[in-house]
Amino acid sequence: MNVLPKQNSLTYSYFKVSKWLLVAFILFIIESFLYYEQLERVLLQENYVLQVFWGGCFIFSFVHIFLVIMDSWSRFQNYKRLKDQLYTYSFQPKIANNYLVSKCQRRALKIACNELGLSHEYHRFLELRGVKWHHFIPYFMVQDPFFLLKKHFWNRTFLEKYYEPKYDFRKLTHEKESEFRPLSS
Repeated sequence: MNVLPKQNSLTYSYFKVSKWLLVAFILFIIESFLYYEQLERVLLQENYVLQVFWGGCFIFSFVHIFLVIMDSWSRFQNYKRLKDQLYTYSFQPKIANNYLVSKCQRRALKIACNELGLSHEYHRFLELRGVKWHHFIPYFMVQDPFFLLKKHFWNRTFLEKYYEPKYDFRKLTHEKESEFRPLSS
Protein backbone atom coordinates (compact mmCIF):
# COMPACT_ATOMS: atom_id res chain seq x y z
CA MET A 1 0.00 0.00 0.00
CA ASN A 2 1.46 3.30 -1.03
CA VAL A 3 -0.78 6.01 0.35
CA LEU A 4 -2.90 5.52 3.41
CA PRO A 5 -6.11 7.49 3.83
CA LYS A 6 -6.25 9.94 6.74
CA GLN A 7 -6.32 7.88 9.93
CA ASN A 8 -8.70 8.31 12.84
CA SER A 9 -7.69 8.13 16.48
CA LEU A 10 -8.08 4.74 18.14
CA THR A 11 -10.85 6.18 20.31
CA TYR A 12 -12.83 7.30 17.28
CA SER A 13 -12.26 3.92 15.61
CA TYR A 14 -13.46 2.18 18.77
CA PHE A 15 -16.74 4.09 18.59
CA LYS A 16 -17.10 3.29 14.87
CA VAL A 17 -16.46 -0.41 15.42
CA SER A 18 -18.76 -0.56 18.47
CA LYS A 19 -21.53 1.73 17.22
CA TRP A 20 -24.35 -0.83 17.29
CA LEU A 21 -23.06 -2.49 20.43
CA LEU A 22 -23.09 0.87 22.20
CA VAL A 23 -26.66 1.44 21.03
CA ALA A 24 -27.56 -1.97 22.48
CA PHE A 25 -25.72 -1.00 25.70
CA ILE A 26 -27.91 2.09 26.11
CA LEU A 27 -31.07 0.12 25.29
CA PHE A 28 -30.23 -2.56 27.86
CA ILE A 29 -29.68 0.11 30.51
CA ILE A 30 -33.09 1.65 29.74
CA GLU A 31 -34.67 -1.80 29.63
CA SER A 32 -33.14 -2.69 33.00
CA PHE A 33 -34.61 0.41 34.61
CA LEU A 34 -38.05 -0.29 33.14
CA TYR A 35 -37.99 -3.95 34.17
CA TYR A 36 -36.75 -3.05 37.65
CA GLU A 37 -39.69 -0.65 38.10
CA GLN A 38 -42.09 -3.43 37.13
CA LEU A 39 -40.29 -5.85 39.41
CA GLU A 40 -40.58 -3.44 42.37
CA ARG A 41 -44.34 -3.15 41.78
CA VAL A 42 -44.98 -6.89 41.64
CA LEU A 43 -42.76 -7.61 44.66
CA LEU A 44 -45.39 -5.83 46.77
CA GLN A 45 -48.04 -8.23 45.46
CA GLU A 46 -48.16 -11.95 46.03
CA ASN A 47 -48.22 -12.91 42.37
CA TYR A 48 -45.20 -15.19 42.10
CA VAL A 49 -45.64 -15.78 38.38
CA LEU A 50 -45.25 -12.04 37.68
CA GLN A 51 -42.37 -11.80 40.14
CA VAL A 52 -40.51 -14.56 38.32
CA PHE A 53 -41.37 -13.05 34.92
CA TRP A 54 -40.24 -9.47 35.74
CA GLY A 55 -37.27 -10.77 37.74
CA GLY A 56 -36.16 -12.83 34.74
CA CYS A 57 -36.60 -9.86 32.39
CA PHE A 58 -34.56 -7.63 34.71
CA ILE A 59 -31.74 -10.15 35.14
CA PHE A 60 -31.63 -10.78 31.38
CA SER A 61 -31.30 -7.05 30.60
CA PHE A 62 -28.89 -6.33 33.43
CA VAL A 63 -26.52 -9.16 32.49
CA HIS A 64 -26.60 -8.07 28.84
CA ILE A 65 -25.23 -4.65 29.80
CA PHE A 66 -21.96 -6.33 30.75
CA LEU A 67 -22.00 -8.81 27.86
CA VAL A 68 -22.35 -5.96 25.36
CA ILE A 69 -19.40 -4.11 26.95
CA MET A 70 -17.28 -7.26 26.75
CA ASP A 71 -18.37 -7.91 23.16
CA SER A 72 -17.45 -4.34 22.25
CA TRP A 73 -13.99 -4.81 23.79
CA SER A 74 -13.48 -8.03 21.84
CA ARG A 75 -14.54 -6.49 18.53
CA PHE A 76 -12.10 -3.63 19.09
CA GLN A 77 -9.28 -6.13 19.65
CA ASN A 78 -10.36 -7.85 16.41
CA TYR A 79 -10.29 -4.50 14.61
CA LYS A 80 -6.71 -3.70 15.76
CA ARG A 81 -5.46 -7.18 14.81
CA LEU A 82 -7.24 -7.04 11.45
CA LYS A 83 -5.87 -3.62 10.61
CA ASP A 84 -2.31 -4.80 11.28
CA GLN A 85 -2.85 -7.97 9.23
CA LEU A 86 -4.46 -6.09 6.34
CA TYR A 87 -1.65 -3.54 6.32
CA THR A 88 1.01 -6.25 6.40
CA TYR A 89 -0.52 -8.71 3.90
CA SER A 90 -3.12 -6.54 2.09
CA PHE A 91 -6.61 -7.95 1.69
CA GLN A 92 -6.52 -11.74 1.85
CA PRO A 93 -9.70 -13.87 1.91
CA LYS A 94 -7.92 -16.22 4.33
CA ILE A 95 -7.69 -13.38 6.86
CA ALA A 96 -11.19 -12.04 6.21
CA ASN A 97 -12.84 -15.48 6.52
CA ASN A 98 -12.01 -15.48 10.23
CA TYR A 99 -14.27 -12.45 10.72
CA LEU A 100 -17.37 -13.47 8.76
CA VAL A 101 -19.04 -15.18 11.68
CA SER A 102 -21.07 -12.28 13.11
CA LYS A 103 -22.31 -8.85 12.08
CA CYS A 104 -20.08 -7.25 14.75
CA GLN A 105 -16.96 -9.01 13.48
CA ARG A 106 -17.81 -8.02 9.91
CA ARG A 107 -18.15 -4.43 11.14
CA ALA A 108 -14.62 -4.61 12.61
CA LEU A 109 -13.40 -5.91 9.24
CA LYS A 110 -15.30 -3.17 7.39
CA ILE A 111 -13.86 -0.35 9.50
CA ALA A 112 -10.30 -1.72 9.20
CA CYS A 113 -10.71 -2.04 5.42
CA ASN A 114 -12.18 1.45 5.08
CA GLU A 115 -9.33 2.96 7.06
CA LEU A 116 -6.77 1.26 4.84
CA GLY A 117 -8.47 2.08 1.55
CA LEU A 118 -9.57 -1.53 0.98
CA SER A 119 -13.30 -1.00 0.99
CA HIS A 120 -13.75 -2.21 -2.59
CA GLU A 121 -12.06 -5.52 -1.70
CA TYR A 122 -14.23 -5.83 1.41
CA HIS A 123 -17.50 -5.37 -0.52
CA ARG A 124 -16.38 -7.73 -3.28
CA PHE A 125 -15.42 -10.34 -0.68
CA LEU A 126 -18.85 -10.16 1.02
CA GLU A 127 -20.56 -10.38 -2.35
CA LEU A 128 -18.58 -13.51 -3.29
CA ARG A 129 -19.37 -15.10 0.09
CA GLY A 130 -23.08 -14.30 -0.23
CA VAL A 131 -23.18 -12.17 2.91
CA LYS A 132 -26.04 -9.67 2.92
CA TRP A 133 -26.58 -6.55 5.04
CA HIS A 134 -29.50 -8.21 6.85
CA HIS A 135 -27.50 -11.20 8.14
CA PHE A 136 -27.65 -10.19 11.81
CA ILE A 137 -27.80 -13.56 13.52
CA PRO A 138 -24.28 -14.99 13.80
CA TYR A 139 -23.87 -18.03 11.57
CA PHE A 140 -22.58 -20.23 14.37
CA MET A 141 -25.86 -19.82 16.28
CA VAL A 142 -27.73 -21.44 13.42
CA GLN A 143 -25.11 -24.12 12.76
CA ASP A 144 -24.58 -25.11 16.42
CA PRO A 145 -27.50 -24.56 18.80
CA PHE A 146 -25.32 -25.58 21.77
CA PHE A 147 -22.81 -22.77 21.18
CA LEU A 148 -23.36 -21.38 24.70
CA LEU A 149 -21.72 -24.49 26.14
CA LYS A 150 -18.51 -24.08 24.14
CA LYS A 151 -15.42 -22.42 25.59
CA HIS A 152 -14.44 -21.12 22.14
CA PHE A 153 -17.65 -19.07 21.97
CA TRP A 154 -17.00 -17.37 25.31
CA ASN A 155 -13.32 -16.70 24.57
CA ARG A 156 -13.91 -15.41 21.05
CA THR A 157 -17.02 -13.37 21.82
CA PHE A 158 -16.44 -11.83 25.23
CA LEU A 159 -12.92 -12.58 26.44
CA GLU A 160 -10.66 -11.59 23.55
CA LYS A 161 -7.16 -10.83 24.85
CA TYR A 162 -5.69 -7.35 24.58
CA TYR A 163 -3.98 -6.77 21.25
CA GLU A 164 -1.16 -4.24 21.06
CA PRO A 165 -1.12 -2.70 17.55
CA LYS A 166 2.15 -3.19 15.67
CA TYR A 167 1.81 0.00 13.64
CA ASP A 168 1.04 3.59 14.51
CA PHE A 169 -1.11 4.34 11.48
CA ARG A 170 -1.45 8.04 12.20
CA LYS A 171 2.33 8.35 12.25
CA LEU A 172 2.65 6.21 9.10
CA THR A 173 0.13 8.44 7.31
CA HIS A 174 2.09 11.53 8.23
CA GLU A 175 5.37 9.94 7.05
CA LYS A 176 3.81 8.79 3.76
CA GLU A 177 2.36 12.27 3.13
CA SER A 178 5.74 13.90 3.70
CA GLU A 179 7.36 11.50 1.20
CA PHE A 180 5.00 12.72 -1.52
CA ARG A 181 4.98 16.39 -0.57
CA PRO A 182 7.30 18.53 -2.71
CA LEU A 183 10.03 20.34 -0.84
CA SER A 184 9.47 24.07 -0.65
CA SER A 185 12.38 26.36 -1.51
